[in-house]
Amino acid sequence: MDRAEVIRLFLVISAEYPNFNIDEENIERHQKELKDFPFETAVQNVERHIKISSFYPKISEIRGFAADQSARERELEATRAYLNQREADRAKATLPPPGWKDELLAKLRHTK
Repeated sequence: MDRAEVIRLFLVISAEYPNFNIDEENIERHQKELKDFPFETAVQNVERHIKISSFYPKISEIRGFAADQSARERELEATRAYLNQREADRAKATLPPPGWKDELLAKLRHTK
């Protein structure tokens, strides 16, 4: 995100949070921490934040939703892989031979 985008982001934030500090030092600090972060995602995260909080977002909250979403995507992919493996295992599974349960129970009863 470049300086102009940080300023545009600050306009979105200050429209909802009038006490938000828009001084030069704050702009530079945000630009340093958000230089590798996409502007569109930052705006989306700020808009989500506005819906749930009465306090202006910190840098971690501006970035946070993307990290959460990335982690969620990884977790969903791991879950899909697990469920696909279960389906494959279920397709290969076979029933035990007839009488297996009765034979096992008989063996267990005689060992006591």
